[in-house]
Parts: sequence; C-alpha cells; structure tokens
Amino acid sequence: MRKPTRVLPVATSLVAGLFYLSNSAMAEPTLTGDAPGNEIRIGTIMPYTGPLAAFSSIGRAEAAYFEMINERGGINGRKVKLIAYDDSSDPAAAVEYARKLVEKDEVLLVFGAFGTPSNLAVRPYLNEKRVPHLFVASGDDAWNAPDAFPWTMGWQPQSRREGRIYANYIKAYYPDRKIAVLWQNDQFGRDMLRGLEESLGDGARMIVSDTTFDVSDKMINTQIDLLHSSGAEILVFDGSPAVGALALRQMAEIGWQPVFLLDNASASIANALRPAGLENSIGVITTEFLKDPGDPAWKEDSEMKEWVSFMDKYYPEGDKSDINAVFGYAAAATLVEVLTRCGDDLSRENIMQQAEGLDVFPVPLALKGITASTGPNDFRPIKQLRLVQFDGQSWQPIGDVIDSAFQEK
Repeated sequence: MRKPTRVLPVATSLVAGLFYLSNSAMAEPTLTGDAPGNEIRIGTIMPYTGPLAAFSSIGRAEAAYFEMINERGGINGRKVKLIAYDDSSDPAAAVEYARKLVEKDEVLLVFGAFGTPSNLAVRPYLNEKRVPHLFVASGDDAWNAPDAFPWTMGWQPQSRREGRIYANYIKAYYPDRKIAVLWQNDQFGRDMLRGLEESLGDGARMIVSDTTFDVSDKMINTQIDLLHSSGAEILVFDGSPAVGALALRQMAEIGWQPVFLLDNASASIANALRPAGLENSIGVITTEFLKDPGDPAWKEDSEMKEWVSFMDKYYPEGDKSDINAVFGYAAAATLVEVLTRCGDDLSRENIMQQAEGLDVFPVPLALKGITASTGPNDFRPIKQLRLVQFDGQSWQPIGDVIDSAFQEK
C-alpha cells in the first residue's frame, strides 16, 4: 500500500507541503468534458502547518479515504489523484495554490478546502474559471450563494445558524441571565455572534460583554478575566479547539462556572475537552452532527467499527479519537457519491449538476436523522444539528435533531 508522499515545492517563496495520492492508471473509456482520460484529479488546500494545523487530519483522512476507494477499483473504474497544498491558514497562499491547482496541476475540481478566510479568497478565482469548489470545510453562509457563486458549495451546517440554535436554547432555559461572548477575530468568529444576536432579538441586550482573540494566541487570560468581571452567567465561545481548551482551563483556575456554549468546530473530546481536563469540561454544551469517536457511546456502533478498521489500514498514524478524521471521511464519502453519479460524464458542469441533486444522502457517521440534501437554490448539504451536553465522559443529547434552516424563522 502506497502512503501519501510529501514534497517541498520550490516554485514559491512560501514554505508549503504537497501531498498527493496517485495509483497506476487502468484502461478506461474516453471521458467527456474536462477530466483526463483515466483518472479523476482533485485538488485541496489545508493548514497542514500553522495555528490551525489540528484540522489537518481532515485532509489526511480524505487522502486515506481516496486511497481506500482506489484500492477497491476507483470511482466507476477510475482512480483518484488528490493533490493537496499547505497554506498554513494564509489566504494569500491559498490563492496562489488555487491557481497552481487549476493552471499547472489541471485538477478537475477543488474539494474540501479548509477555512473561511482562505476560501473567501479563492472563491472569485475558482468561479471565474468555472471550477467546482465543492464541500468547503467551513460553516460560513457565503458557500450558499448559488446565484452569485454557482461553482462554490458548502458541506457542514452553517455557523450563523448554530448561533441561532444557541440563542433559542438560552431564551428557553436562561432568559434572564447575562451573556458574554468570546470569539475568534475573523469572519468565522463573527458568523456565530451574528446568528446569536439575530435570534436573541431584544434579548441581545443581555450580552453584557464580548471580546476577541487571534487564532495564533497562546494565552487568553486577559479576555477571560474581562468577561468574568462583566457578571455574565453564560459564555458563548466561537473559535479553534486549542483556544477553547485554554478558555476552559482558565475558567477552572479562577473558579468561574458559567453555562458554557462551545462551537461545533471546537467541540472535540480529543482536541479540546481532554486538553482542558475532562473534569473542567463537565457541563459544556455544543451542537453536533457527526459521531464523536472519542465518545464511548459509539464504541459498539457498526459505522464506528468500520471507521476504526479504515483508520487502522489507511490512516494508522491518525488519532482514533479525533472528530476531524471523521469529518474528512464523511466529506470524502459525499464527494465520492457525487462523482459516482456522474458516470462517464465528468465535465465540470455535470459534477455541479450532480452536487446540486443530492437527496437525503445518508452521510457516513452522521447522527441518526442527519442527511445531506441539495438543490439548484440550496447549497447547504447538511442542515441538521443536535444539542448535546458533556457529562465528563460522553455527550448526552438535549432534545431532538434540529433543522438549522428553521432557526431563521
């Protein structure tokens, strides 16, 4: 079995890694459209290094998934070649690599590129070139704009709607409590705050303090002290898992015990709660749409057992408690479904047509009742979330699965 290879490109002054997955070609019928004759060439851009490198396991799991698909004969008999560049969460680097993927590497599509700032930076170029920009690994509203950007589509539930779900939870259970918000100082962080304020309506006056941090911050003691001094009894956090862990540890040190609402992207037992201390994480509330492999509740689940076998064979160096590896596996499976539906027509237009035609696709490792559906005017494949609370060992559900699209009403 051939493992992904790392090459250091010298074409730019940026330090970047190139990961690729390529297998020997098989004799194939001639393809129509933009695909090479006997392979499906896919590009992605990931933070393999830098402050958000914890999310790199998304890209590594996707590479492993395509390796598994190739070993099983490929997609309709065609092998997948994945070319992945490391932008270290730098939007300027992302733009450069997007151009390289399209103009030099001649990829058919860009899949699962990570992060809001980087994808906002590359979106105009990919849409101008009419290159599918599919299943963006970000919860921004921007990926659901088919009229303006018909070649860009999201995948996961949107952060703004997650904020609305938290607001409705607060209104139902803690309507008179003061709220503080700690958010990452970029578009990603602003999205959840926006949804929170919109859904709170007049109740937004209960937000008595909000402050920001930068993604590279190693300490947030000052921010936590400021929010604590506001008298807030609820803290909403939107940022990366590492900073979420810092917040939980610092709150424990100063003895502050607000109701703590943690964004979905950070709500990993492996990447946030365990580093913070499981005892410090009891009571944390979040949303989820995928099964967390660090949660013992899924130990005997058949899908999780299949995923563990996948990890053992194709991604043995990966952390089997990492929700990001589940994310990559599930997103890659969604793309494989789209490409399988394309049959022999791998034109870029047909790829987008098939991506727009998902109908209650059962996403692997999604929670019961959560599926992917799209339409020509709906580029939000996964819309459902479930509120859960950490009991010190696992996530316990709070109510039923929620269709986040309804949170706008």
